[in-house]
Amino acid sequence: MGALMIHMCLVAALGAPLCGAAPVSGSLEVLIRTPVRVQRGQTTTLPCWLNPPQSADGLEVSWYRGHYDSPVMHYLAKKFENASQEASYVGRVSFGLKDAASVGLTAGDVSLKLEKATVEDAGDYTCYVSSEQGYDSASVRLIVTEMGTPPLLSAVWKEDNTVNMSCESEGWYPEPNLSWSAQKQVLKPKSLKYSKDSSGLQSVHSWLLVSSSTEVSCSVGISDEQPKEARVRLENSPQTESGCSAAGWVLFALLLTAIVLLGVLYFKRRGKKAKSNNDRAEENHTLLPKESAASLSAANKCYVNVTLDKTEHPYLTIKESKLRDAPCVFPDGHKVTCITAIKGTRGFSSGQHYWEVSLGTTYPKVGLKKSWWVGVTSATVIPEEVDFSPTASNGFWFLSSNPNPNPNTDKTDSFQFSTEPNVLLPVYSRPQTVGVFLNYDSGELSFYNVEDERLIGSLTATFPAVIFPFFNPGKGDTAAMEILQREEPGQSSDMGNSVESTAQERS
Repeated sequence: MGALMIHMCLVAALGAPLCGAAPVSGSLEVLIRTPVRVQRGQTTTLPCWLNPPQSADGLEVSWYRGHYDSPVMHYLAKKFENASQEASYVGRVSFGLKDAASVGLTAGDVSLKLEKATVEDAGDYTCYVSSEQGYDSASVRLIVTEMGTPPLLSAVWKEDNTVNMSCESEGWYPEPNLSWSAQKQVLKPKSLKYSKDSSGLQSVHSWLLVSSSTEVSCSVGISDEQPKEARVRLENSPQTESGCSAAGWVLFALLLTAIVLLGVLYFKRRGKKAKSNNDRAEENHTLLPKESAASLSAANKCYVNVTLDKTEHPYLTIKESKLRDAPCVFPDGHKVTCITAIKGTRGFSSGQHYWEVSLGTTYPKVGLKKSWWVGVTSATVIPEEVDFSPTASNGFWFLSSNPNPNPNTDKTDSFQFSTEPNVLLPVYSRPQTVGVFLNYDSGELSFYNVEDERLIGSLTATFPAVIFPFFNPGKGDTAAMEILQREEPGQSSDMGNSVESTAQERS
């Protein structure tokens, strides 16, 4: 029977019997299990077998997905016919086993094994078996899933005592569900938008207005899978001023958690409410900072001189109190990783401490740094593996600056904490000097734009044992990162070490 005749018989099998093959008899019946779920990129098997069990080695077995002239897999006369196989399945399909007890084709197991599942593979597959005694077919539904990123929450404080909360997540398949709730009550969003990338993965973004004193939850997920959730608690707290021991000087606190988090992270802000310029600003997923001059004044009373813990580094050049990325080929390319990071000294295990880091000048030919990390770490040795990701969960608490790599997009530059899930803060003006305030006893780490006397952001954590100042000048900037020093009684003012990135004064 020719291939064309075989395809005509398959069409007949789905309707009235035609051609030479008879309708299914007691000697040939196709059984299946459906649906089948698989995560994108994984291997799965679509079960199909004959009842009663009999060898299918000499039978015609075809797997189709919509187009009978382009089979997913075609087996005839004890060999695979690949001439007409659908191109996207080449090298990814073979006979599989329906279960661990199966002995395969000799017992009538004609299951389809599919490797490296893609979102385009999702859909209905037809298993068709034909012999001289009869034929039968059945369909198996394949569901391909991909769990996306944890929800990213951000906020914009408005002047009418409300907060515009934004929630976004990407990398899902199929299209995920997003829901808001507050105190176990479902909230209706102001906006809910979906988009798809070139690989078919889905992103979702939503925002709504809530009271400035409430707890809100954003949940994103797909059916039959545990959703990913983030919660935000917005609080009002009294303003106090009491020198280095002051801990109540933040007016607003933003607490974000996710089901994957092992700890709790607080983001704090205080001062006069910032105004949102327009609806577009509300959807930029940013947290507007607030003025905090008094808080910076209190932190300044705790100033300490911080220096670098060594003067030699394989990927940094340290000379005349300046430190920059070395003139070499970096194993991590242009990406900023821990290989250009360095610790400061001394370590802290109690008390309140404040230090400042210069990020260049406003001189046009130099400008301000755009790529940098500043914070603290509990690591005694900085890992130099290029795939190591420093986060709060493995002992790195820092603020980083991430310039937009593609200025032609509508994405803006952002500051980011080393937390999971990621939380972005806006870059409304780049700081010339960043102040770092550590209150070890209360587990608080805050960052300031010194020139603007403005709090950039603050987080809390339980710090283990001794923690050290942490610096990374990044790559690609001509501006310097300098650890500023203040003269103390009996101490020279030229003790400081500084950090500078890339090409400035390279020669």
